[in-house]
Amino acid sequence: MEIAHHPPTATGLDNRKLGFWTFIGSETLFFGSLISTYMVYKGAAVTGPYPHEVLNIPVTSVSTFVLLTSSLAMVLALNAVQRGSRAGTLTWLLATAIGGLIFLGFQAYEFTTFVHEGLTIQTNVFGSAFYVLTGFHGAHVSVGVLWLLTLAALTAMGKIGREDSLKVEIAGLYWHFVDVVWIVIFTLIYLIP
Repeated sequence: MEIAHHPPTATGLDNRKLGFWTFIGSETLFFGSLISTYMVYKGAAVTGPYPHEVLNIPVTSVSTFVLLTSSLAMVLALNAVQRGSRAGTLTWLLATAIGGLIFLGFQAYEFTTFVHEGLTIQTNVFGSAFYVLTGFHGAHVSVGVLWLLTLAALTAMGKIGREDSLKVEIAGLYWHFVDVVWIVIFTLIYLIP
C-alpha cells in the first residue's frame, strides 16, 4: 500500500500543517473579536449581579490548572506517537481528553452557579459578553475533546502509528491554541477587575 505524501509548501511545512495554521489564524481573529467586545462592554452592566459578586477565582483557577496541565499531556502524546509507542499515545491522548472534560465540568458548574445567583445571558451586558465568550471557548474545548477521543480510538485500533504523527501534532496545535485563548480569557475576566 502506497502512502500519499503531502509535499511541503514554500515555507517547508507540510501543506496540511500550513492549512491548519491558517485556520488557527482565523480562529484568533474570531476570538479577538469576542474578547474585544467583552472589553468594550466590561463594566457597562447597569444591573447586578456584578462580576465581583459572582466570579469564583479559586474554582476557576483549579479548572485553568487542569486545562493547562492537559497541554503537557498533549505534548507527551505527540512524543509517544513519534516514538511509535501505541500505549503511550493512547494514555496521553486520553489524559488530555479527560483534562478537557474536567474543565468542561467546571464550566458547567460555574454557569449553573451563576444562573442561580441571577446572572444569565439576558441579565446585563456583562452576562451577555461573559456567556458568549466563555461559551464559545467551551464549544471549542468540546470539539477538541471529541477530536482527541477519535484519535485515541484510532490509536487503540492500531490505525495511528509513527507515520501518522502529523495527525496528532495538528490536534495538538488546536489544543494548545484553545489553552492559550483560555489564558487570555481567564486573565481579562477573572484576574483584572
